[in-house]
Amino acid sequence: MSVAPTPSEIFRRSANEGERRLDQSLLELVSTAFIAGFTIIFGIVALGIVHAAVEPQAGQIARIAGALAFAPGVVFLIVGRAELFTENFFDPAAAVVQRRESRPVRQLMRLWAVTFVLNLIGGTLFALVFAVPGVLPEGAPEALRRVAEEIAARGAWAGFASAVVGGALVALLSFFLAAVNGVGSRIAMAYLVGFLLAVGPFDHVTVTVLHVFVGILFGAGIDLGTVAVIMAISTAGNLVGGVGLVTLSHVAQARGADESGE
Repeated sequence: MSVAPTPSEIFRRSANEGERRLDQSLLELVSTAFIAGFTIIFGIVALGIVHAAVEPQAGQIARIAGALAFAPGVVFLIVGRAELFTENFFDPAAAVVQRRESRPVRQLMRLWAVTFVLNLIGGTLFALVFAVPGVLPEGAPEALRRVAEEIAARGAWAGFASAVVGGALVALLSFFLAAVNGVGSRIAMAYLVGFLLAVGPFDHVTVTVLHVFVGILFGAGIDLGTVAVIMAISTAGNLVGGVGLVTLSHVAQARGADESGE
């Protein structure tokens, strides 16, 4: 039986993975972020299909079924080594802290900016494919439209708090992946976090904005100004939860473990 890594060892593993992400060429980074954007659309669409199929017979259980269907989209991301915006919070930040130089900070900003934009471009283009009439089964477009309308109807503070939780969940996923060994454990961690994100639902800016865009494609009456507000609130909440809460806490934990000799 393998021994669980110490907090310091988890942090070092995360920093090493962060180094890899920071050192990607622009072509690799653009490609990886684009792939992540269209990959997560599979999860969003699966949620709508399953929710629509289950709701007539099971009512509120449809939300749980939809979340279970969404979670493989996160597994696809992790196994395929594609990267969503907030998944790039913990590991690269750990690398920046470990280096203690100014150059990695610039690399981190580049990583976040390119990932954010290309996630949305990749997801938007693939969503247009699913919007072609007849691609999705009956009921799925309506279910996806309702999800978008529910997101848009929330108040600003509710959206911000949801995004804090979503950012913390995805940042924790990065930490958990560094703490386990083996593909099976990575798949399990990714699936559990994907389920928790969707069952809330808790906001991840890329997933949330793409949910809203898909809903607009199927008739949701949401204007671009509302989309911009949702994007800004979700991004701010994700940063607070992913960087401010999880990443800084684990940096402190690792440094404390080093000082105690663990």
